[in-house]
Amino acid sequence: MIHNADLRSLNTLRLPGVADAFASFASVSELLTLLDDAERLGLGIKVLGGGSNVLLAGDIHALVIQSAMTRVQVLSQTDAVVRVAVDAGKVWHDWVVESIACGHGLENLALIPGSVGAAPVQNIGAYGVEVAQCLESVVGLQLSTRQLRVLSAGECGFGYRDSVFKRELSRDFVILRVVFRLQRVFQPELSYGPLRQWADNMKAESSDVTPAALIREVCAIRSSKLPSPAEIPNAGSFFKNPVVPTHMGQALKARYPALPVYPQADGSFKLAAGWLIEQAGWKGKWLGNAGMHTEQALVLVTNGQASYGDVTALKDAVIRDVAERFAVVLEPEPQPF
Repeated sequence: MIHNADLRSLNTLRLPGVADAFASFASVSELLTLLDDAERLGLGIKVLGGGSNVLLAGDIHALVIQSAMTRVQVLSQTDAVVRVAVDAGKVWHDWVVESIACGHGLENLALIPGSVGAAPVQNIGAYGVEVAQCLESVVGLQLSTRQLRVLSAGECGFGYRDSVFKRELSRDFVILRVVFRLQRVFQPELSYGPLRQWADNMKAESSDVTPAALIREVCAIRSSKLPSPAEIPNAGSFFKNPVVPTHMGQALKARYPALPVYPQADGSFKLAAGWLIEQAGWKGKWLGNAGMHTEQALVLVTNGQASYGDVTALKDAVIRDVAERFAVVLEPEPQPF
């Protein structure tokens, strides 16, 4: 256990903050010992994943814990499906790359920053795929009861960038392991325009769309749009793509024909937040030590010297200007920590 631990390097926006204590755990028994230690010290518990979806709001008066468990275990397989348990501390992208040796379905989620344990919290998604589609269950420890729980995919309450772990179980659950249900037969999801064009080009060149090739292309697309947190502090896509009622989506599309809209099953429309932010004049614009990226207006970046206040001021300004122009209220993806 490290006391007075500096957390700047443990969040991808590089926001400053010191925790009363920090510790990683490599087993359930180590986790339980840490919970006992925290109780003895009078400290609460906060769980940190890869730090790519949090807003560090200053000093943390708690014991911050992080999983160092990284085992991958094939549980069972049939001709159609492979079930694989992956520990929460595994780096998400590393697992996606390794997953194709077991089965398929996660390829479009390559290069998303963070850990396996954090993926269900946000129900991460990209290019037509959400992690919920390939998830069977989540295993974890409920802090209030000290009991292990297994939540089925249905019990996780998945929604668009949402889950029970952000609501009812927020701050009361430590994800230890995620069980994935992968398909044995590779059926690539190519509904996203650039991926569909790439696949068409591959076929024209008599080349196969393989799982490894799809991962490489997803990485190339993401790298062209999103800066690496190792090079420019950021938390990836900062705002959710807003979902609006049918009449509002139709009216906005009629008024702004270039606005990308995505019809949903219930008749509502999902709008491209990046386009709204760019049209509101924030692409490449800075406010103090934080700004919206020059290549992708959806990505909030910092110069490495930003505070929580800097990020909040920019976030509020973007939300205000988009709401004033389009009557659409943006919602941030990263959560205050």
